[in-house]
Amino acid sequence: MTETRTVEVVGTRPLASRAHAAGDILLSAQVSKRLAGPGQEFVLDIEFQAAAGFTILFGASGAGKTTLLDCVAGLTQPDGGRIAVGARVLFESVRQIDIPTAHRRVGYVFQDLALFPHLTVEQNVQYGLAHLAQTERHERAAAILQAFRIGDLARRSAREISGGERQRVALARTLVTDPSALLLDEPLAALDAPSKAKIIDDLREWNRLHGIPILYVTHSREEVFALGERVLVLDAGRIVAHGTPHEVLRAPQVETVAQLAGFENIFDAVVEAVRPERGTMTCRLIQHPVPAYGSGGPFLIETPLVRGGVGSAMRVGIRAGDILLATVAPTGLSARNVLPGQIASLEQRDVIVAARVKCRGEVEMEVHLTLAARDSLQLALGKEVWLVIKTHSCHLMQK
Repeated sequence: MTETRTVEVVGTRPLASRAHAAGDILLSAQVSKRLAGPGQEFVLDIEFQAAAGFTILFGASGAGKTTLLDCVAGLTQPDGGRIAVGARVLFESVRQIDIPTAHRRVGYVFQDLALFPHLTVEQNVQYGLAHLAQTERHERAAAILQAFRIGDLARRSAREISGGERQRVALARTLVTDPSALLLDEPLAALDAPSKAKIIDDLREWNRLHGIPILYVTHSREEVFALGERVLVLDAGRIVAHGTPHEVLRAPQVETVAQLAGFENIFDAVVEAVRPERGTMTCRLIQHPVPAYGSGGPFLIETPLVRGGVGSAMRVGIRAGDILLATVAPTGLSARNVLPGQIASLEQRDVIVAARVKCRGEVEMEVHLTLAARDSLQLALGKEVWLVIKTHSCHLMQK
């Protein structure tokens, strides 16, 4: 069960000073934190800067994303480092600065939202404005509710609204306090795609006017491309990749990023031949455990030319959606890799079919295709097929 936590922000600036020039606020963090668990130890060791706009924190569960957000919010004290928003230092171990959570002016929205069910929508939004006069509380709440298209829900109980409306109320309750930075820990994970898209548009418009750094945790590649101006990929407490979504996810340099980016097929490989005149090289894929090549010989595949000579160890990643299937041996193709195999398994995943194809050398490839393609090809277990893989669909990473 997800822990319910709330962070209330006080010290709100006057309404007249709320708009910021885009890019004039920078969140900078250099954080180290050691956490001991049963039989294991986790070390967070991260340094980055986030400008006004969306910075996506992307990574597998346990990578350290929420721990980082907790350190920025003041819910967890780092062992060392420095955290600042603009010129305002929130934490610095050397000078023993540690601003209490309630005075950091950092908004935090959790996946579980933690709305107060016994209060109305308007009362939930006004909760962090208790130090203001009633008239100003009402004006600010009304403005933010209108901005997030839920003004008509003001007097409704928080129990009576939908999931998407609850997400909007949670965002409004945090943003009405005018934070200098915003932390979002998978706030849209439970919503369908259309609801997500509408809330993302409203959040983007709000930030266009306010220009603050937003750290946004997600496991969704779709959200990374929809929201992210910059992506930080975390793995085991460290940043392993950073850049624009296209730079990081379209051409990952390490296997952790490749897995997150949706490369379902990742293999060890050895360079067998280099052909600079063709801009390609031939790699032998290795399936673990390594079989005796008694089933048709080694699995050879043509890949783009990268730095590395014959005998170099590589990793090869191929997206399941980039592989075509044929039930007769295809000819006259530009694709350099046409490889025979047999259907080992078929699994329907919503509107996609995941097929496992067993090839020579005991290598298995996952292929994604539509329901219509499965039916038209009359795919079944044991059926002979050919994999068609373009050279540039084979992404090479250093091992």
